[in-house]
Amino acid sequence: MPRNPSTGVYSKPAGTTPSVGQVIDPVPWNALTTDLGNEITNSLPRDGSAPMVAPLKAASGTVSAPGVGFASNPQTGMYLKGGGLLGFTQNGVDVSFDQAMIYAAKSGDYTALASDNNAVHRFTAAAIVTLTAAATLGASWHYCVIADGGDVTIDPNGAETVDGAASLLVPNGYSVFIICNGSAFFTDKLMTKILTKADSSAVGSFIDGVLLSNNTGSPNTHVDFAAGSVRSGSSFVSNAAAITKRINGTWAVGTGNGGLDAGAVAANATYFAYALRKTADGTFDVVLSTSATIAGVTTTLLTGYTIVKCIGVVLTDASSLIRPFFMNGADDYSFVTPIRDALNITTSTTSTLLALTVPNGVKVKAKLRFMFSSSATTNSCLVHDPARGTLIAGGNDSGGIVGTMQVSSGFAVGSDFVWTNTARQVRHVAGATGGLWVFNDGFTFPCGRIA
Repeated sequence: MPRNPSTGVYSKPAGTTPSVGQVIDPVPWNALTTDLGNEITNSLPRDGSAPMVAPLKAASGTVSAPGVGFASNPQTGMYLKGGGLLGFTQNGVDVSFDQAMIYAAKSGDYTALASDNNAVHRFTAAAIVTLTAAATLGASWHYCVIADGGDVTIDPNGAETVDGAASLLVPNGYSVFIICNGSAFFTDKLMTKILTKADSSAVGSFIDGVLLSNNTGSPNTHVDFAAGSVRSGSSFVSNAAAITKRINGTWAVGTGNGGLDAGAVAANATYFAYALRKTADGTFDVVLSTSATIAGVTTTLLTGYTIVKCIGVVLTDASSLIRPFFMNGADDYSFVTPIRDALNITTSTTSTLLALTVPNGVKVKAKLRFMFSSSATTNSCLVHDPARGTLIAGGNDSGGIVGTMQVSSGFAVGSDFVWTNTARQVRHVAGATGGLWVFNDGFTFPCGRIA
């Protein structure tokens, strides 16, 4: 066949170029007409009445002159890009199409590659995703991570950043869409908005769970904080599992580490526990401070954290060890061993302040039991909140909460819940001089638990 299959050029058979007066040899002319018939048959009809029977080979073309175009608009069509990639152009402008989505489940650490462009990876366990260098991945590279079994940390290459930070934590149950611009990585910010939605959509102040307790393994130095949630205004934080903090060490992030905001643990001290929220990812931690207010907490060690709310209190004894306690609902604390805060002290008609073993710097409701003895019959003793002023004990005055039963030097017992002042004190007064014993079973320090 005279047509060159590589170039498409048709060459007539030899002997088919006649001259004037030449007698035509039928053999080459028959070959010519046969070839022409064959080539016409192999040509693609313009009306599309017959299909191609072999691949159509177009010119490579360019973005402004595509190899396959249109008569009315030759700058719109298909062309061959560098590297053998197919390109599409509209009016001479390149049109990009995403490659097919790739899904895979991962159960451990992974390095995201250029071939993961438009991939969706679902991580079924906690993992670290290391991103290949942005210059290698190139502009427009994009990738979706789903955390479905543990937190996933996105770790860019070297000093590169994601959303301006050295790393990004995707909490379990969330997902993130990552985009590369050739030098850094960015997200669509949707996860961040969802994480902050709880903070901005509700107000109020409460604690759900997060009960305190002596750690069973190291009860003298470690305190456990149960799972739960804490809100103060628009700031919210929760922890899905219990954590432990040491009272004999300065604060460090994470369970089992030190909890003090500053200094060393002191004897007979009050340590207020504050819930912390990590700004970057909303994770939970706790700091312990002698300050009864958030404003007084030393924040030197707390960079990147917000103090949400006071969630409880821990007391130390004379040996700087945690006083054994157990905590009920509604912010109620009970000492494992009752504390004798008064042992036959003198009480009289002169109202006197008495310091108790309760948190310092705040008002609490002490759970007290009393024993009272007096040589005066029909005598009684009153223990009360100092905020009520100076009261007088006696049946005709302010009454009493414990009194003798018509027997000189006899004993009477009683109990009551009494609010203290911020200096840990209550007042006591009697109708006549007598002896007073005060047994302290614990206290209620209201932080916001209602159950």
